[in-house]
Amino acid sequence: MAGVPVAVKTTVTELPESRVRVQVEVPPQEIEGRVEHRARQLGRELKLPGFRKGKVPAPLVLQRVGREAVLEEAVRDTLSSWYTDAIETAGIVPVGDPKVDLGDLPPQGQALEFSIEIGVLPKAELGEYQGLEVPRREPAVADSEIQQEIEGMRERLARLDTVERKAGEGDFVVVDYVGYLPAEDDHAAEPPGEPVRPGRPFEGGEGRDQLIELGGGNLIPGFEEGLLGAGAGETRMVALSFPADYGNEELAGKDASFEIAVKEVKHKRLPELDEDFAIDAGFDSVEELRGDIERRLTEAEQQKIEDEFREAALDAAVAQARVPVTPALTEARAKEMWERMLHTLAHRGISRETYLQILARDEAEILAEMQSDAEQALRREAVLTAIVAAEGIVPAEQDLLAALAPTAEREGIAPEKLLEDLRGAGRLEEAREDLAARRAVEFVAERATPISVEQAQARERLWTPEQGQAVEGGEAAAQPAGLWTPDR
Repeated sequence: MAGVPVAVKTTVTELPESRVRVQVEVPPQEIEGRVEHRARQLGRELKLPGFRKGKVPAPLVLQRVGREAVLEEAVRDTLSSWYTDAIETAGIVPVGDPKVDLGDLPPQGQALEFSIEIGVLPKAELGEYQGLEVPRREPAVADSEIQQEIEGMRERLARLDTVERKAGEGDFVVVDYVGYLPAEDDHAAEPPGEPVRPGRPFEGGEGRDQLIELGGGNLIPGFEEGLLGAGAGETRMVALSFPADYGNEELAGKDASFEIAVKEVKHKRLPELDEDFAIDAGFDSVEELRGDIERRLTEAEQQKIEDEFREAALDAAVAQARVPVTPALTEARAKEMWERMLHTLAHRGISRETYLQILARDEAEILAEMQSDAEQALRREAVLTAIVAAEGIVPAEQDLLAALAPTAEREGIAPEKLLEDLRGAGRLEEAREDLAARRAVEFVAERATPISVEQAQARERLWTPEQGQAVEGGEAAAQPAGLWTPDR
């Protein structure tokens, strides 16, 4: 069944510097099943006299192609799946890229053996993780934050009034436009008597009845600026260059010109902050509106403080523990974090090259900057794993269903269905471990003692998430370089 691990056998040998070697044995029945499956696939592709296309039986495929060739393809297709099963069976948390050593392919009826050498999450030696004193700030909402929310509402309820004057900064214009790239030798082909165009139109460079805010910074540099001072009925030719990191690679870095016809000039009129405005927003008065905004901002601030406190409590527990994080593990985790970020950006249509151009830095610099976060992430994960084991935190299936409920609701399916999907994909244990780690964070935070920021600042010494790591080998911890509080 897809997603269900096969019964691979594993033997784990610990190596220096938080690395392990996993010796893996894949049973003969699994090997033969994969060989037969691959032979059936090849049988659907082979053409042999006396057989209809796609109907060549597996035994004949093995006879014609050769068992070793079919076995080699089967192993190549399935090795990544066996690797995943082996890691799960061995019960290790891999860090970084593995070194896989595949030996000779086995004869029929024998097991396949291969080895994996890889870095693993280091084992934490826990210190105190209950009753820790952790600074926690009080919620505070400034009047400026409330006013900012109100101004945002006014912007959303603003009206655009057509005006009979030249367009200025902050105005809106309704335009038609056509974009041109420089012509190579297009003028010779134009009919006699036709006006000479500034080049050739390009795909996607034309718009009709487009509403543009001057000064909004939403268009390529030079477009909005070229319309300042224009009036309705006026046509302007604006020359500019596409940025080097422009999303369309065919236009990136190229010079262009736009023929822009201004049809209307509009002025944005914000509503007055009065009772009518409050009523339009669903309140009886401005005071009631401000009170609702303050309540919502306070709730959001309280949630932010709670999240800060949980993280600070975990980092305080990390500071009390000893975790042997090696430079190699840190570099591997930084690379993993970078690749996950790129994967997320790719889903938003941003390539690795484009992102590096935006940052104006190379990959080595970015990875170097991620080292500190990567090391702390490894320490946190190691400490949480140790706390889960020490406290025997094992989420039951009902706990998983409750944790999956919000995701299931967003996807429009029952939590039970989502749970079965995870089970079928072989990801149920991953979800259980993730929930156990969250429970461990809650365990530490619930037993921590909140102290005020003022109390924390009065202490001569305070463990910090950035610097308060315990020194390996039982030595005294390093002095923190500065006082840390959740609002820093």
